[in-house]
Amino acid sequence: MATILITGISGSLASLCGERLVEEGHEVIGVDYRPKRPGARRQITFYRANYNKRLIEDVFRKHKPEAVLHLGRVGNLKASRNKRFDLNVVGSAKIMELCIKHGTKRLVVLSTYHIYGAHPHNHIPIFEDEPLRAAQTFPQLVDAMQLDGLASRFVFEHRKLRTVVLRPTNIVGPNINNAISTYLRSGTQAYLMGFSPMWQFLHETDMVDAALLALGGDDVGIFNVAGQGEVPIITALGYTGARLIPVPSPMANLILRLSGSLTIPPYFLDFMKYPCVIADAKFRAAFGYAPKMSQQETIESTVFGA
Repeated sequence: MATILITGISGSLASLCGERLVEEGHEVIGVDYRPKRPGARRQITFYRANYNKRLIEDVFRKHKPEAVLHLGRVGNLKASRNKRFDLNVVGSAKIMELCIKHGTKRLVVLSTYHIYGAHPHNHIPIFEDEPLRAAQTFPQLVDAMQLDGLASRFVFEHRKLRTVVLRPTNIVGPNINNAISTYLRSGTQAYLMGFSPMWQFLHETDMVDAALLALGGDDVGIFNVAGQGEVPIITALGYTGARLIPVPSPMANLILRLSGSLTIPPYFLDFMKYPCVIADAKFRAAFGYAPKMSQQETIESTVFGA
């Protein structure tokens, strides 16, 4: 039995990982800046703490975690830029520093494929050594890029702390409440007229499998994580049964901002126009990862449950 610390434990993905680890017999310590998740497992010891404050060091000192799943990245763009920077960059640096200080052996950091950016010059598929273009078109993702860069440096600069950085594609599922899951569940969905790039969706159970494989494996490095294949966005939206509304590209920003039922993060507009398809062969080979859910099953599960 290992002692494993999970950040972001009040979120759906971290909670699912924690539950699985408890079932496997591990001691799980959960930390989040948000209140405790309703219905959280009693077997998970919970601390409410910012990742860069003194309390988090007390948690490390008391529990001496052998491994850390750093899943506490703030992706909500409604949060202020300063708050996201404080948690994603300053807080992540503190977590990594404490891992070194207290002898943690394994660190898994959740990044995102969004840092590649959707761009007409992207290769298909995108491998881990491709340029990160997100900041060129959407500065609000800079904190996500800084977190990824910080963790990526740790991979090579601190060999004793065996670090894995995961860049998953769109994580969705019946328990996930991020922007893309909410978009898929909306009864009316807008898309850009004349565009249907390939999209990839990753079911929550496959993502949990990926995170725990990374946690228990030996390899280190930066890894993309995807589901089974890819699908044109129009086909994906068709699986939801929603009413589809084509929106002219020049008017998209205005229409999507004015209509609350159609609101999506602004950077999604680029992903609706340009391809951003990642390859995860490196992760599959290193950790034996094999996603179980097809793209259609993943989307239908997200929208209709089960």
